[in-house]
Order: sequence, then C-alpha cells, then structure tokens
Amino acid sequence: MRFNTEGLFIKVSGITSEQDALFCIGLGATAVGFEFGPTPRRISPNDAHDIVRRLPQGSLSIGVFHNEMPQRIVEIVNTLGLSGVQIEGPMTRTSLSYVAERVNTVIRALPSGAEVLNSDPLEGVDYFLLPESDDLDALNACLQVFQDATLRTPLIASGGLDSSNVVEVVQNYPVWGVDVRAGVELEPGVKDPVLLGEFIANARWAYDNAYVAHHHDEWPSI
Repeated sequence: MRFNTEGLFIKVSGITSEQDALFCIGLGATAVGFEFGPTPRRISPNDAHDIVRRLPQGSLSIGVFHNEMPQRIVEIVNTLGLSGVQIEGPMTRTSLSYVAERVNTVIRALPSGAEVLNSDPLEGVDYFLLPESDDLDALNACLQVFQDATLRTPLIASGGLDSSNVVEVVQNYPVWGVDVRAGVELEPGVKDPVLLGEFIANARWAYDNAYVAHHHDEWPSI
C-alpha cells in the first residue's frame, strides 16, 4: 500500500534516538528509518518501539532490514507498528511476496538502475529506492533511471545525499522522494541539527522550484 502523502517524500535514515526522531519530524521530514541490520546505526527493536510510540500522529516510521529472514521482518514491523519496511540485500520473489502480504508498505532498495528496469512491479513493491549503498557515485550512475517515463513504481533517491547535492537531484529528476543518512550526521547514528534542517529546507525548495514535473498524481496511494 502506498503512503497517502503530498509533496516530496523526505526520509531520514539511521535514527537511534528519540531526540533525533522528533527533531526530524519537527523540521518537516515525512518519515524516519530504523536500521535493524548489522550497521553502525543499528537499533534494537525495543529501543525503536519506545521511539515510535512517541512520534506525532501521522508520522511515518520505516524498518530497514538487510539480508534478514522474512518471518523476522514481518514480526518486528508488525509488533512495533511500523508504517512500512525497507528491504536491502538479496531476497527471493517468494520471500518478498511473503513480506508484502503481511506488512503495509514495502520499499525495495536496489544497488543499480538496471535492477529497477528488470523488476516486476507486481511483486508487492510499493517503492524502489536507489541506490542501496550510501554512495554518491552509485547514485549518479542511477540518475538516468529516474527519468524513465515508463516506470510505474515511484522512485526514492538515496546514496550520498546532503544539503547541497539534494537540490540538483530534486530539481532535475522527477523523484518521488529522497532518503538521507550520513549527509546529515555528526557521527553514525547521531544527526546534526543544522545539517538536517538545511537538507529538509533545500529538498523542499528544490521540489517547489523544479525544472521537471514531479508526477505524484500519477502514483496515487493504493
């Protein structure tokens, strides 16, 4: 099921504290992401649960999983009451369908644009996120995919984004949303309030002053 949102979707990933989560939402982020895999920003389900229940009504919370068993993904997402799941790493079509049938919303992170073009949009994926790695070079290699008018699954730009380069991406490519991690941090898992505020403000300004049409009306919530 796609989110019922307006304007540019802005997700801040790698949240590890209630303070950062509330600050992100207060500044205008659409969603916060919690990483449950083996990363420097890893958070336990119990700690994430304490944060999620204090988020303002209407805030979106995404569980990020890398190479995780589908049963555990479903258990954590539904127990914590998360808005959706972001799946990274290899996953079979059967496992992806298992997750999609049991959670509200699925974001599929992929390493390259070629995998988006070769993916079946009927697999239960609501959004694609590109690239999977937090690397600007990887994002640049994917950018032409965002201009493909034939794609019917909304795309979220990720990978090395910060307050300066998000303007170019949002102004020049019809992305549905953006995802930021290291580009707004003091250290892994600790957000910088100034960088975070600049990122969200710049992303919104770029969306309002874009050189391309952002086709949100063509991707209604389902």
